[in-house]
Parts: sequence; C-alpha cells; structure tokens
Amino acid sequence: MVLIAAVQPFAPALPAAWPGWAQQALASPSLLPEISHATGGAFHLLHPQTFAANLGAFQAVSARTGGTVYFAKKANKAAAWLTVCAERGAGVDAASVPELREALRCGVPGQRVVVTGPAKSDELLLLACRAGALVAIDSLDELERAVALADGEAALRVLFRVHPPRQPNSRFGMAVPERQAALVRIGQFRGRIVLEGFSFHLSGYDIASRAELAGELIAECLAARARGHRADTISIGGGFPVRYVEAEDWARFQSEFRPEQCHARKTFSDGFYPYHCDEPGARALEKILAHQADGAALEQRLAAAGIALSVEPGRALLADAGISVFPVQGFKWREAAPNEHAGGYGIATVAGTSLSLSEQWFGSEFLPDPALWPTTQHRQITPTCVGGASCLDSDMLTWRKVPLPRPPKRGDFLIYPNTAGYQMDSNESSFHDLPIPPKAVVDFSGAEPRWSFEEKP
Repeated sequence: MVLIAAVQPFAPALPAAWPGWAQQALASPSLLPEISHATGGAFHLLHPQTFAANLGAFQAVSARTGGTVYFAKKANKAAAWLTVCAERGAGVDAASVPELREALRCGVPGQRVVVTGPAKSDELLLLACRAGALVAIDSLDELERAVALADGEAALRVLFRVHPPRQPNSRFGMAVPERQAALVRIGQFRGRIVLEGFSFHLSGYDIASRAELAGELIAECLAARARGHRADTISIGGGFPVRYVEAEDWARFQSEFRPEQCHARKTFSDGFYPYHCDEPGARALEKILAHQADGAALEQRLAAAGIALSVEPGRALLADAGISVFPVQGFKWREAAPNEHAGGYGIATVAGTSLSLSEQWFGSEFLPDPALWPTTQHRQITPTCVGGASCLDSDMLTWRKVPLPRPPKRGDFLIYPNTAGYQMDSNESSFHDLPIPPKAVVDFSGAEPRWSFEEKP
C-alpha cells in the first residue's frame, strides 16, 4: 500500500519582518481608519526616513570608490524619495521626460541625474543635455541623434551602455564592435560629447556576474582613456536583492507549497521572486567590491585605475519603506460551510485590484503574508484568498490560501508589507473607473502619528 502524505489545506505562512514604523502604524487605533475615511478605498503608506537610511548605507559603500548612488525612479513614482535624494546628495536614474523633470523639480541637480532606457526621444536627449545630466547611450543611432542635439554650449555627458555577454538575449546595450565604432565617432566631436565611462544592467541578482563584468570594463575604460576620453566611471545598474522574509520561512514555503493551496489550484510557471537573501541591499554592494580576480579585490582594482563605481538601485533603496492597505469589502466561504470550515477556505474581496500589487504583471504573486487589522488575541486559523473589486475572475491579489488568524469582515484592513519597491505603482490601473490608490507619507516623530497625502507633480 502506498501512503500519500496529506497536503496542508492552506499555504505555508510567510510572515514579513515589519519595520518599527509599520508596527506603529498597525498599533495606532485611529491612523488607518482616518486615512481610509479620507481616501474611500485602498491606499499606500510611505516612510521616507527608512528610504533615507537605506540610501545612507549605499552611499557609505559607494563612496569608497568615489561613485554615485542613483535612485531608480521607475521603482516608485512618489516625489518623497526624490526630496530625500536632493537633501542627501544622491542621484536619480530617470528614463523619461516626466521622470527627469520631476527629479529637477524636487531639487536634484541635473548633474546628479543619469538618463537610461532604450531609444530615448529627442526631447529627452535635449533636456538631458541642457540640464547637464549623464546619458547612458544604448545604440549607435541614439548616439547620432545625441551628437546632432548637443550644441556645444553644454557638452553632453555620456556612458556607453554595454550589451552583457553573460545575457546574450538582452535587448539593451552595445556589443564590442558597436562600442568601438562609437568611440571613433565621438572622437570627432571633442567638446560636444564627453565619454565618462560605461554602464550595464544585469537581470537577476548574481553578485559574481556583476563584479566580473565591472572588472572587465576597467580595461575598456583605460583603453578609452588612452584615446583621450575621460572614462573614469563604471555604473553597474541595479539588481540588489531585498530580504522580505527569513531564511527558515522561505525554505519551508518552497518545500511545502502546492497548487492545492491556491484558489482554483493556481500555478505559477515562472516561479517567484527570491524573497529571502543572505546579503541584501548595501551588503550586496560590499560583496561586489570584495570580489577577487587577478589576485585583488574589485575595489582595489578600481582604485588603482582611478575609476569610480556607481550604482542605480531601486527596490533595495525602498526596502521596508512602504506598505499597502486594502479595506475588506466582504468575505465568503468556499468548499465548506461557515460552521464546517475545517478543510475549507474563504475569499475576501477588498477595495482595490490586483494591479496595485505588480507581481501580477509578471504572472507571479507577491508572497509576504498580509496582516489582518484589527489584530485579535483569539486565533481561529482561516485559510483566505484575496480578490480585487473588479468583475474579472482573475483579479486576485493573493491566490494562496493564507492562514489568517480569524475570518476577515467588512471594515477590516488587509495590509501588505514592504510594497514600496515596484509593487505600488508599476502596473496600477483605474479599471472600472476605480481610483488609483493614493499615497500618504507618515511621520512618527511626535507624540501622535501624523500623515499627509503625497504631493502631485
């Protein structure tokens, strides 16, 4: 006889480590209801002080090479982060005219902006040139347009974006022959185009790959310098991991999670973001600088060549700096009646939609468990999936049967942790004419929590 182990009727718990400010928000009896009354729906809370602490950690490491930390603005649209960048001497990574304008409006000098993205518009290139921004040139034809737009009054500062040999299917960057042709071309425009170095971005979070490619580009900088170019900077982009959950919980989830633990036996063919890492944020940058090659650490090789290492983190700067709050509109049981719910599960419907948790964009799911507010001392494990307020059957914020401590009810809140990095507004939509969840900046420095709506540009 073959014995088949029973599958747990709900998904393994993935509790997040809630930062102190978020714990204060949940502990306040009035803060969330007050903001909910003002918004009438879902909303996000932002904590710029946490962003500032993350930024300071990156700046401390990057300063060892003379590099700049550029906040990747695409990770979150709020202006609050840009104000911190302006105050703390950090840069901003902008990839559109509105992003560049917003950085300048918030007080970030143009000289501390790097403009990225493929096939930039002439308007973006011209504004970057006028503002003194640094532009990552992605192709030869983009270089030709940049040359035509640079008028000589303000030289256009550029990096050549490298097509990563370790990721040959990437659509970004220039291969070696293209970079060589680009070097020849800008040599004809001394004073109008200034080559400050090279940049790249790698998908994934592998530390060794970033360190190795940065090390290889040292020689390319020196070769460009020998031809009379400045070439004293390498920007390695972003891709610094964030620790959302602890190692033990992540390992258990990966080993125990099954489709049966999801509504409609949902599967995720592309897998999940790596929600635990041993070296998050600025510690990953330290590991990159410490990576050994040719008998020396990357940091030592950069120093010997007089090259600064810049970075463009987004998610890692926003770690623990925001949470998302969804009012519960209703709850129903599935697979069992309310009085016989052992083995059954419920579906909570919330104000808002799954488009405000952007892992859905990637056919995946945001995994850290939401918290149910108000909290309760009495625990009645209630496997619960979370659906959005739209008429689409696939509008699910959480397909998993998350073990909530009690059945949620209308008037409760489901609060998702650590959502500032990409989750809040990368894929938001006003489907059904529902409002896009607003952002509120919270401050716990006084006797009582204070909040204000994030300003609109």
